[in-house]
Amino acid sequence: MAHPKRKTSKTRRDKRRTHYKAVAPTLATDSTTGEMHLYHRAHWHEGKLYYRGQILMDKTEEAEA
Repeated sequence: MAHPKRKTSKTRRDKRRTHYKAVAPTLATDSTTGEMHLYHRAHWHEGKLYYRGQILMDKTEEAEA
């Protein structure tokens, strides 16, 4: 098996690892509610599940029935 001839220094190791970065998620604003949410994800707002500006599910109707 291959072994390093010299020990890799902390500085050299850290320089190599600088390219691994966490990317902040892209947020969108819903046109009907104005709620911030992740792209391509449904989100809850006031007991209703919205996706692309349309209501998918309504918890208030289910609770009344």
